[in-house]
Amino acid sequence: MKRIALATAALAVASFALLIAQEGPKSQTSETVAKPRKKEAEAEQPKIPSVFTKKDKPDLPAGTPTFRSDVLTVNLEVAVLSNKGQFIPGIPQGNFRILEDSTPQQIATFEKGEAPMTVCLVIEFSNLFQYYWGETWYQTLTAAYGFLETLKPEDYVAVVAYDMRPEILSDFSTDKRKAYEAMQRLRIAGFSEANLFDALTDTVERMSPIEGRKAVILISSGMDTFSKLTFDKTRRILQNAGVPIYAIGLMQALREWYDARGAMGSIARLDFLQADNQLRTFTKETGGQAFFPRFYGEFPGIFRTISETLRNQYTITYQPTNQTRDGKFRKIKVELVNPATNEPLRITDEKGKPLKYQIIAKNGYTAPREVE
Repeated sequence: MKRIALATAALAVASFALLIAQEGPKSQTSETVAKPRKKEAEAEQPKIPSVFTKKDKPDLPAGTPTFRSDVLTVNLEVAVLSNKGQFIPGIPQGNFRILEDSTPQQIATFEKGEAPMTVCLVIEFSNLFQYYWGETWYQTLTAAYGFLETLKPEDYVAVVAYDMRPEILSDFSTDKRKAYEAMQRLRIAGFSEANLFDALTDTVERMSPIEGRKAVILISSGMDTFSKLTFDKTRRILQNAGVPIYAIGLMQALREWYDARGAMGSIARLDFLQADNQLRTFTKETGGQAFFPRFYGEFPGIFRTISETLRNQYTITYQPTNQTRDGKFRKIKVELVNPATNEPLRITDEKGKPLKYQIIAKNGYTAPREVE
């Protein structure tokens, strides 16, 4: 058995080396004290209808602001996390400042609490890297199964795998058995294409009509080999969809191992760097996060951060001072400030020690266009 295992490992390394040799595919005034959060009572959530049986395409992108009495209203879901990835509760409304195109905005409503997650697990599964029993095949399944194990009974989850095209393996359900049954189909990859752009845009467009806290959990190399959509078109669709993306980049340790030994060509190195940057761009512009683990032991911390971010959020709405319906993209920046001094808010723990924190929120939206 030991000889078989060694032989299998050697075959995986040799296959990856062959890919690298071929140069690879082309293509984020008072102090606020962070106190432990008390679990709040959760209202019964309405059943989420199937969105993967018929693709719903509304007249306007689902990520655009909603209309209320002919007044434009923008909705923001904001998470404030410590440097350990833990949600920081108890921050008053007065400490939040919203800037739209550098102009301060007046907050209309402000809510905070905990809610179930609605997530779609989007998994790259192609012969480009996930060949049977290869290292990346094993890492992909470890990450996917590991995330499913962190879900609570009230969470909704769907599973989508993609190579040349996305395939819906299971629709949204609180029955985790359906997700595990769907994962059983990920055995042997069929094609050597990984059309990331097409898969992501198709998924977020289907998820846009869903109400509540939702996200895409993307497990991918970040490579795109043959998508119909370009990178710029994909960015615009993701920005407007209103679905945050949380990406887990694959093969970090394996790439570093080959690069350190001079076994990775310059083109392959640039391809991988571009893939990482694509994941960072998609996640930052949708209000999510990108993770690039080098060790399997990093997965639990990543899943905990995603859970903390999605379950616990500050929901803020405002009516922008710019009510022009010009179809232009408007940048949003969320800050925490001390209103008395207009300086960045200083947050401390229960022992009075300062906490480093980061604010997770989408960085903008596309205004609707006036219909003539």
